Amino acid sequence: MEFFKKNPNRDVPHPEVVDWVTAEYLKRTGKVFRDPDRGIRKLHQTGYLQKIKKGVYRYSPDYVKTRGLDDFSPSVREAIFKKDNYKCVLCGRGRNEGFELHADHVKSKDFGGEATLENGQTLCSQHNFLKKNFKQTETGKRFFIRLYEVAKKEKNHELQNFCAQVLDVFERNNINGHIIWKR
Repeated sequence: MEFFKKNPNRDVPHPEVVDWVTAEYLKRTGKVFRDPDRGIRKLHQTGYLQKIKKGVYRYSPDYVKTRGLDDFSPSVREAIFKKDNYKCVLCGRGRNEGFELHADHVKSKDFGGEATLENGQTLCSQHNFLKKNFKQTETGKRFFIRLYEVAKKEKNHELQNFCAQVLDVFERNNINGHIIWKR
């Protein structure tokens, strides 16, 4: 926050913030700051920074607001797990199989998603990680491409046709066209 307070009302590119934060952290602690992106994202999620566009943030003292939708309460979190039968909604793996489960926002906090039962879903740690790194539709398309390839290898024509139909929907609606799949 210190960097942004020194640079109020200015659109600051992400690399400029990261360079300053990592250099300052090293100077003050003698250690390398491993994840400055998480700190910047948290400042945005809690209402201290405005996201102007991808990778550009602004601190405006008059704009600061604290958002109360960060995380699910313990009771809502448990209700999400129960609603999804304690299994990942993408792959069906769960605690009984030894997988860590996460209560995930269907509509992300960055886009105004609330910490409610209706906006929650259960994901295994692997799929939660994928969703954080790709948008939800990208994760879905990649999942169906992988499933299609497995079905093709196993000569499971029924599953292969199902996946092809789903992937055709992505193509017809021009969703994630940068992710290529071949029949």
